[in-house]
Amino acid sequence: MKPSPISARPEDAFAKDVRAGLTAQPKSLPPKYFYDTLGSQLFEAICALPEYYLTRSETEILQRHAPEIVAHFPDPLSLVELGSGSAVKTRYLLDALLAKQKSLLYQPIDISESILRQSARQLSLDYPQLLVRGQVGDYTKGLGQIERQHNEALLVLFLGSNIGNYNPDEARQLLTALRQSLRPGDALLLGADLKKSAEVLTAAYDDALGVTAAFNLNLLNRINREFEADFDLKHFAHRAHYNADDGRVEMHLVSQKAQRVFLRRLNLSINFDAGETIHTENSWKFDLAQLQMLATETGFAVRQTWFDQAAFFSCNLWQVASS
Repeated sequence: MKPSPISARPEDAFAKDVRAGLTAQPKSLPPKYFYDTLGSQLFEAICALPEYYLTRSETEILQRHAPEIVAHFPDPLSLVELGSGSAVKTRYLLDALLAKQKSLLYQPIDISESILRQSARQLSLDYPQLLVRGQVGDYTKGLGQIERQHNEALLVLFLGSNIGNYNPDEARQLLTALRQSLRPGDALLLGADLKKSAEVLTAAYDDALGVTAAFNLNLLNRINREFEADFDLKHFAHRAHYNADDGRVEMHLVSQKAQRVFLRRLNLSINFDAGETIHTENSWKFDLAQLQMLATETGFAVRQTWFDQAAFFSCNLWQVASS
């Protein structure tokens, strides 16, 4: 089946967030804006790096346990994915579900229209029984437009440890809002990276080839393109480190000298001191007690948790808890 038309995000959201983030102290930018066409391609390259264990670990879990995961649900089931990207890992769950039921409605939500269209087209070709209805947008706005065919249950996928991009309060708010969009019988499959050594964690976000640095710097390139800004990428550097006290990896863009940047379309001038940073991403890491508490606080009940062989990563099946 052909994918249905894809709705677009509001044009002014990026401008609003850039203005707010670059005029704040300290400066910051939301990580969701990494994923323009080039950013999405760079992230796909990051996922293949030897240092970036997250994708391999989660793929291992889904490859080994997808039939067991979907066996928790009666037929039929509809699949929703938040931040779907290329949906490569999702195929293990699609295979398992389509072995159980004749057809499947898959609703990916992603902020990158190009990646979403490309993946929706390929999935529709590879899975004739699959109905793909994608949405371009910010999944934090809720699941108000999600469809249910024949009133079936929903399994929402939130993979890749994307939950780690939110601070603890934001994560609770996001998951509570998600829970309020779901019904009894629905569930969430949450990919969450686990705490481990600082050496392993830092290397995953600061690889030897510099692909993650290019990914981080591309955010400035995107601002240059969309707002006619004059960021000189040679005068900014990528920095990643593990903040053990907070349990998170932080990514920053560091100004290498005192400089001024002008964003013509926003009529905005921004001054940087030498060494000043733009905080572009947090990646929070979890232990099992934290995940259990997060589920309880947001209205879910933990059904089962799966791990890769190294116990670096977890996939957590959370059922909607009864009121």
